[in-house]
Amino acid sequence: MLSIDHIQVTVKDMSIAEPFYDKLMPILGFDLEKKVSAVIEEHDLYVVEYLSPQYDFGICSPRTAFTDNIIHRRKPGALHHLAFRAKSRTEVDELYLKIKDIGAEIVHAPRIFPEHGENYYALFFKDPEGIKYEIVYNSI
Repeated sequence: MLSIDHIQVTVKDMSIAEPFYDKLMPILGFDLEKKVSAVIEEHDLYVVEYLSPQYDFGICSPRTAFTDNIIHRRKPGALHHLAFRAKSRTEVDELYLKIKDIGAEIVHAPRIFPEHGENYYALFFKDPEGIKYEIVYNSI
């Protein structure tokens, strides 16, 4: 099975997103010392990447032509949500408190989601622009 090398999410406003992700990524285990950024003018792109040995996570500016578009996770080609796997329910609970403290919009506090399985324990939150994330522990 292949593993993830990197994930890049296009945000609406880098001036709002970057400060938020600078707070979020260390909570998720990324070292801000390994953060890199670049402006690639020929692609109308500003990108910030948070690097780690497991995979890299990046946020990207939209093309200028799309800056007025609304983020919606149900648009074709859009990211519906991204789930991060926790090692335990305790870790989900600890991350919940930290994520809440940085001002993320909590969609669902940690709990069992029986529609996903009897041991599916998760929290859901959104970044300031409405991009949805999940922290999950699922003891199968």
